[in-house]
Amino acid sequence: MLLLAAALSAEQPTPAAVAGFNDYVGRLEARLAEQHRSNGEGFLAPVDGARLRSGEVVIEHLTPATGAELPGALMHDWRGTAFVPGATGADFERVMRNFESYPRFYSPQVLRARVLIEQGDHYQATMRVRQQHILTVVMDTTYDITFGRLDVQHGFSASRSTKISEIDSPGTTKERALSADEDHGFLWRLNTYWSYEERDGGLYIQIESVSLTRSIPTGLGWMIGPFVESVPRESLEFTLRATRDALKK
Repeated sequence: MLLLAAALSAEQPTPAAVAGFNDYVGRLEARLAEQHRSNGEGFLAPVDGARLRSGEVVIEHLTPATGAELPGALMHDWRGTAFVPGATGADFERVMRNFESYPRFYSPQVLRARVLIEQGDHYQATMRVRQQHILTVVMDTTYDITFGRLDVQHGFSASRSTKISEIDSPGTTKERALSADEDHGFLWRLNTYWSYEERDGGLYIQIESVSLTRSIPTGLGWMIGPFVESVPRESLEFTLRATRDALKK
């Protein structure tokens, strides 16, 4: 553990990595904005509807092979789609805006959540989240969140991280947020984009998540590789399934 701490501490994203992430996010958001102006045709990225209506959850890896690696960092882009029979767009809005219930909807990943600012369709919210894959990491995260809609059957949201702090000794008297030069870089940026479409007697929900994490140091792939590479996909799939379950209820 001392070797791990020495090897992973004092990490922050390089300016080049942040610029690369921001450029990718800009193009991603432009693509989504074009979809959301489509008057219902192509509002969601195409997925086999028969698979979704049969109960399958479809997960896609979107990160281009040439864009995944940035200087000292890795970028991850995943998309997931599901169908919820009998659900409506209004149901989705109620679930997603009910931040105080996130620890119930998204347990055990979300430990607590609360709204800092609410102004119509714009929110600032903070959450404590826990990720586990060989390593267990707890982080306090703050997001800027905006909801929008084309009509009562089509809507979307965008959640952009504004602050992510890794927590040392969470839940103990020694709990503290690690400083920037102590942070291990397991998650530097996280943007999440939801789109929904009400048709076929239910609700199609689609989530796309793009994140920025540290690169994997030579010799430590066996320990942090599964965390850095697997958590973005597993977290997105968990969030999608948990949202579908909340809508079913």
